[in-house]
This record gives sequence, C-alpha cells and structure tokens, in this order.
Amino acid sequence: MAKKDNLTTPIFPFTAIIGQDQMKTALQLNVIDTKIGGVLIMGDRGTGKSTVIRALADLLPEIEVVVDDKFNSHPTDTGLMSDDVKTKIESNEEIKTKLIKIPMVDLPLGATEDRVCGTIDIEKALKDGSKQLEPGLLAEANRGFLYVDEINLLDDHLVDILLDSAASGWNTVEREGISVRHPARFVLVGSGNPEEGELRPQLTDRFGMRAQASTEQNPEIRAKIVEERMEFDRSPIEFIQKHNEKQQQLRDRILNAKELLSDVKISKDIRTKLSDVCSSCNVDGLRGDMAATRAAVAYAALHNRSEVTYDDVEATISICLQHRLRRDVTDVDYYNAESDRVEHNFKRIFLGWAIDPYGRAIEPSNDEK
Repeated sequence: MAKKDNLTTPIFPFTAIIGQDQMKTALQLNVIDTKIGGVLIMGDRGTGKSTVIRALADLLPEIEVVVDDKFNSHPTDTGLMSDDVKTKIESNEEIKTKLIKIPMVDLPLGATEDRVCGTIDIEKALKDGSKQLEPGLLAEANRGFLYVDEINLLDDHLVDILLDSAASGWNTVEREGISVRHPARFVLVGSGNPEEGELRPQLTDRFGMRAQASTEQNPEIRAKIVEERMEFDRSPIEFIQKHNEKQQQLRDRILNAKELLSDVKISKDIRTKLSDVCSSCNVDGLRGDMAATRAAVAYAALHNRSEVTYDDVEATISICLQHRLRRDVTDVDYYNAESDRVEHNFKRIFLGWAIDPYGRAIEPSNDEK
C-alpha cells in the first residue's frame, strides 16, 4: 500500500519562486497580521499568481481549534466561536482542542450560493426543532484564508456575500424562516488578469493590499524560472527536499514575527506622516490608513525590529494605497502611475523632498542635504 505522503499533490516551494517580491511580501505580511485585510493580486497571464498563493499554504502556521467543531472555533475568543461551543462553555462542559494548519480554502468561480454559505437541513429542523447547518466554504475558511482565482469574473451575488462576511465577520444562512449564523473571519486573497475586467470598487476597497504580478523581462531570469519549473516537474519530491531548509527558515521567521508583532512600536510622528500621505493622495475613508499602519508594523516584525522605521513604511505604503486612489480613466497605466503618486508624496512628507510642477518628488542636492 502506498504511503499517504506519496498521495499528496506536491506543491512548488515558496522559497524557490524567483521574483514577484511584492506579491510574496504582501502574502507574508497577511500571515503575520491577518487584520491587514487580505491581498488582491492582479497581473498578466502566466506570471505565477496561483503558484505563489498555493505555495503559501505550506508556510502557514498552526492554530488551536475546538475538536469536532465545523467552524474552526477558537477555544477562548467568543468572536471566533460557534454558538454550539459557546453553549458548551456556558454549561461548563469540557472543551477539547487540537492544532491544525491554518486553512487555505479555494472558492471556485462556479460555486453555488449554498456551497459558499452552507445549507440548513429543513427536514431535521421541522422534525425535531434543531438548527442543523451543513457548513459551506465560509465555515471552512473561518480563521484561515479564502482564495478566489479570477476574482474579477466572480458572479455579483457571490461578491455580495463576500462583502457582507468581510464587513461583519459572520455568515448568516436563512431558509424557510430559519436562521443560523456562524463566525466567518478570513483573509481574502484574490487574483486575476485586469484585461478580463476590473473588480467592483466596493470589493477592491475591502482588500488591505494590492500587489502587481509583472512579467519578468530579463532573459536570464526567465530562463532560470523555466529551468526551476522543469526540475520540479521531473522530480518534485527531490526538488522540495532541496528547499526544505529554506522553507523551515522562512516558517520560523514568520512565527517569530507573529510573536513579536504586538510588541512592535510605531511612533506618533510616523503615524501622523503616514496619514498625511493618505490625505495628500485623497484616499477615501480610513481603511488605507489602517492597512498601511498594520503593514508597516508587520514588515518591521518580519525583519525582527521592535520599532517601525521610515524604511518599513516606504516598503509597504504603495501596495496599501495604490488601489484606493481615484482612478483617471484616461490613464492606461493607472496602477503604476498611482504607485508613483504615493511614492512622491511619501518622499515629500517623510524625507522632505521638494515637488516639481508635475507632482514629482525632487531629491535635494548634496548641499541641501
């Protein structure tokens, strides 16, 4: 009989992925701090968007959940706990727990509403009065990651469900006058090709970050990427084993960052300047301020620093703000242009650079420095 390990589909190692640093950084930061708000990854076909996201699953740490609970309930946090677990705790029943890998759940484009939200067993409810819920993908993704490939092609009614769950952290299922709800706190990760259409602004705004997946133009690097992929396809187990040490080092680094996160300090000066950048870029609402602040803190933790620096803000602010700026429909290279706009305002506010008549930051001369 074949070993179970041999039946597992091999996943390309995260540390073996060449390039796409912005995408990889954004995903790692959302593992460290799940409250950043998720990642939207847009880019050309064949740039490895799905490969990077699926490779992330192997790096996810473990979480403690209640045994035999369908919603990955937290044993102590009531906001991440199903009603059944709450009832057991109120009745002083013993709660058993176990460790599982943080879930990474795929939401297919053709999924039905019942598959996403779950269904209520009406016959059982009418027969004995119990509210029996058959969990859907939102239940499976609670306290984990929900991944939607080609998210810009997702049906509007499913988009509405995601928006509702993302806003409230709960999923409510109603059938024939019977209502059941359960926690649905997940990190939303979406990918797509902008040529196939843009997302609804309401959904785009829910993402904490937007990373750009670009096609590598350097011939030597392109050849190296092809070589690595062919080596993986020839002998995936050996390829994975070759990267085991780097994978473990990155896991340890992420775990260390999660533990350090709550101790990382961000000064009032940096917080004020960060919000000044958001205001100068005419960012609507405060989600941009929150995401950029959390991302800078997580980036500092990832680099084992106990205090946020200007470098941490510079490394993360564009991917937190570029998708929140008002779009100029005449600009065919919109996202690159808006990334530059954020960068120029960062340099003006944080580094004291001057701004030319075209809104571009001008580095001071050596005498001015």
